[in-house]
Amino acid sequence: MQDLTFITNEPGKTLKDRFEVLIKDSRFFDILVGYFYITGFNTLARALEKTEKIRILIGISTNPETYKLIEESRSLFSHKETRDIASNLVKEELDDSKDDEETEESVRKFISWIQNGKLEIRAYPSRNIHAKLYIMTFKEGDRDTGRVITGSSNFTRAGLEDNLEFNVELKNRSDYEFAKKKFDELWAVSVDVSDKFVETIKTQTWLRDDITPYELYLKFLYEYFKDQLKESGEVFLPFEPKEFKRFDYQNQAVLNAKKILEEYGGVFLSDVVGLGKTYMTAMLINQLDGRTMVIAPPALLNENNPGSWKNVFYDFH
Repeated sequence: MQDLTFITNEPGKTLKDRFEVLIKDSRFFDILVGYFYITGFNTLARALEKTEKIRILIGISTNPETYKLIEESRSLFSHKETRDIASNLVKEELDDSKDDEETEESVRKFISWIQNGKLEIRAYPSRNIHAKLYIMTFKEGDRDTGRVITGSSNFTRAGLEDNLEFNVELKNRSDYEFAKKKFDELWAVSVDVSDKFVETIKTQTWLRDDITPYELYLKFLYEYFKDQLKESGEVFLPFEPKEFKRFDYQNQAVLNAKKILEEYGGVFLSDVVGLGKTYMTAMLINQLDGRTMVIAPPALLNENNPGSWKNVFYDFH
């Protein structure tokens, strides 16, 4: 018989698998974690369908980003700071999440369960909490009162499935009652952030209900070009004109043009007037080895124009 006391996320012993076995018989599910991500909720959403009440208590200050929002000397957040930090964390997570149907469906369910009272989220306004505790209270008349799982796993997809973790399942009634008492004590002095989660998702993420066609267009451009935006590279200029000011969009254009040129043997550089295409071309040529032919509109060949091709190429040597 398999020993289920220790749960390590090795094949056949993931925390998600064990939760799915226990949750189907659970009336209540209480969670205390340092980091909470909706991806963890997504992983167990189906298993939680029949659970009557879910309470999630997060120790928001264990996330390194939150330290930027407070002075190092303080140990407690005000209620407003706590709610604002919770809002910031959920926004950052959804900004980086997959934009797919499964994610959207899970987040909609997340919102629905908060609104109908099935799910409640609170944040503990201290930076001293760093526990990972899961308490399952079984339905009345079940084999025992409940179970406790504690260990290293946060309530994230990685913590439930992917990471090598070390968790232990406690089955004694005394362990369950001790954990439940401590959880209830912390819950009583925590800050309700449920409505802040919903408000943030509905007003500050890609799941907003009032997305405009223009914002959707920008989102499309970002999704299409995001891999290129993540590419790192350096635009090296051996000769840079005096008082020449580079812009990030020009550097990115030069790097992208170089990539296209190397792959296809040629590249078109086109944009609206005034963005510095002539300068970008001079910058691009500085990144190339060998002879390069540049085809330019006749109007840009006028030597009397300071921004003409000849003058700009001269400035860049």
